[in-house]
Amino acid sequence: MTHSPDQQPRERGMRLLFIGDVIGRAGRKAIQERLPELRRRWALDFIVVNGENAAGGFGITEAICDEILAAGADCVTTGNHVFDQREALVFIERQPRLLRPVNYPPGTPGRGANLYTAENGRQVLVVNVQGRVFMDALDDPFAAIEREVGACPLGMACDALLVDIHAETSSEKMAMGHFVDGRASLVVGTHTHVPTADGQILPHGTAYQTDAGMTGDYDSVIGMEKEEPLRRFTRKTPGARFEPAQGEATLCGVAVELSADGLARRMAPVRIGGRLAQAKPDFWEDEGETRGWRLVEEIGAPRR
Repeated sequence: MTHSPDQQPRERGMRLLFIGDVIGRAGRKAIQERLPELRRRWALDFIVVNGENAAGGFGITEAICDEILAAGADCVTTGNHVFDQREALVFIERQPRLLRPVNYPPGTPGRGANLYTAENGRQVLVVNVQGRVFMDALDDPFAAIEREVGACPLGMACDALLVDIHAETSSEKMAMGHFVDGRASLVVGTHTHVPTADGQILPHGTAYQTDAGMTGDYDSVIGMEKEEPLRRFTRKTPGARFEPAQGEATLCGVAVELSADGLARRMAPVRIGGRLAQAKPDFWEDEGETRGWRLVEEIGAPRR
């Protein structure tokens, strides 16, 4: 069958899934139960999971990191809690698929960026960076990102480029999105544990969302059992340790499909299970029902 130029079948774009902060046992359960099926159903090429709260809400252990990778993640990012479990200081050196923020001081164990080979053979650069506003004063995150993006430019040294900015303020995250617009496939925020409603493709083609949200129980205070946070807010005295909430988790994240140039063709929020309103990329869900590639009207933004 022949096609006129405007009827040519669209080349299947690279498919990325980013999953926000995994909180404790409930979040890990959601990853184990849902991620393998999502990878199969949506024919995902590369998955990044932020796992910095996976071990009892604070940090990550080697066993838990291996568990997340075995469930289908290609890379695990972190943030300010990366070394809460002291064993991470050691095993992060031998686990190239675990990242800590790239703007930690020189000599810090581990790496903040790495180039990976996706299932389809394409090269994916993942950069993990931490903001400085209302957080520990690490090195300049913008200078760190400029260094990494300049060393491995999208479309030349890599086919996709993802940035996890682990930061407190929406302004710092938004600024980072615009800073690399047209030079990154996806910039997504983590750390605040609440999914934002501003998912968009920026003017030069970078997919952006201020916060992916947490993968945890939302009948909680940002993933923790409610009693202790409430007691601290109302009495202003120290008490028990924060404990992760154990109800059904909502798996939260961002789904992105790329064009051949590595920039975003379309994106959608992901919220599956638990208490939050459900959200899935309907442009992939339609294919899941028919098990075939269907032409869908392209949406997005003008290219550079």
